Amino acid sequence: MIHAAIAGLGRWGRSLVAASLGRPRLQIVCAVEPALDGARDFCTRHGLRLVDDLDIVLADPAIDAVLLATPHSQHCVQVMACAAAGKPVFCEKPLALRRLGAQRMFAACRRAGVPLCVGHNRRFWPSMRAVRQIVAAGELGTILHIEGHNSNQNSQAVLSGWRLSPKESPAGGLTGAGLHVLDAFISIVGPARSVYAQLCSHKPSPPPLDTVSVMLTFANGVSGTLATIRATPVYWRVHVFGTDGSAEVLDETTLLLRKSGARPERREYQPIDALQAELDAFADALDLQRPYPVTEAEVLATLAAFEAAIRSVKEGRAVACDEK
Repeated sequence: MIHAAIAGLGRWGRSLVAASLGRPRLQIVCAVEPALDGARDFCTRHGLRLVDDLDIVLADPAIDAVLLATPHSQHCVQVMACAAAGKPVFCEKPLALRRLGAQRMFAACRRAGVPLCVGHNRRFWPSMRAVRQIVAAGELGTILHIEGHNSNQNSQAVLSGWRLSPKESPAGGLTGAGLHVLDAFISIVGPARSVYAQLCSHKPSPPPLDTVSVMLTFANGVSGTLATIRATPVYWRVHVFGTDGSAEVLDETTLLLRKSGARPERREYQPIDALQAELDAFADALDLQRPYPVTEAEVLATLAAFEAAIRSVKEGRAVACDEK
C-alpha cells in the first residue's frame, strides 16, 4: 500500500481524496492545509491526519508520496522540496505557467530518481482514449484539422481566490478549462508550432464574463482551433478531421465517428471514474515502474503552447511556441 499525503484541500483536493477512498494500492492518510479550521471536519470524516506545513510530511518516513492540489504558483517550490526529500509527486495541472519552470521540476525529480506525474484527468476518459486509438490506427486517413471546446460555468461558483487572479489564471478560462483541450490536442496530433489567441472580456469579475479563442498550427502541419467560455453551461468537444473521416468526442463516454460514404456512427463507452484512473496510473508508476500516460514531453509541449497563447493574448499577434 502506498501511503500518501495531499497538499491543498480546496474543491479539487477534496475530489482527489474522495477518488482515493477504498483504492487497493494508494491511500491518502495525511493532508497539508494552512487553513486548519476549515479542514478539520473534512479530515475527521475521512480519517486524515491534518498538518499545516508540507515539511512535516516530507520528513515523515511513513509518507511514501505527495499529491499537490495547490495553486500552480506554489508548485515549483513544493515539487523541488518533494524531490529533495525523495518523495514521488502527483501534481495537478497546470504544473506551471512557463515551460522552463516545468523543465526544472522534471529535472529535479529525475535527479532524485522519483516520478513526477501531472494530473490531466480528461486523458483517462474512455472517449478520449478511443479517439487517440482511432487516429493512431489511421482510420481517419491523413489528419488535417482538430477543433476543441471546454466550458464549465465554474465562474458562477468561484467568486474569489486565486482562480480569479490574472497572475494565477491568465488568459481568462484558458488556465482552467482550456488547458484540458490543449493537452488533448497535444496527445492526439503532437506539439504545436505557433499560436494566435484572443481574450474578449464582457464584464469584470466576479463572476468574469469572457471568452478565449485560439488558432494553432502544429509541427506536423495540422491546423487547430480552441474555445473556452467561463460562464456558459458545461460543454466539451474535441473533433479530429482527416481525409477519410472525422471523430468527435462529446463527453466522457460518447464519440461520433463519420466515415466517407457511411452514416455517422455513435459509439458509447463504459463510464469510469477518471480521477481514480489517474491515481491508479500514479500508483502503477510507483510500484510497477510503468510509464505514466501523460509524458514529460507532452506536458512540456502543452505548456509551450499555453505560454505562447498567454503571450499572444497580451501582444495581439501569433507567437511561435519556441519563441524566446
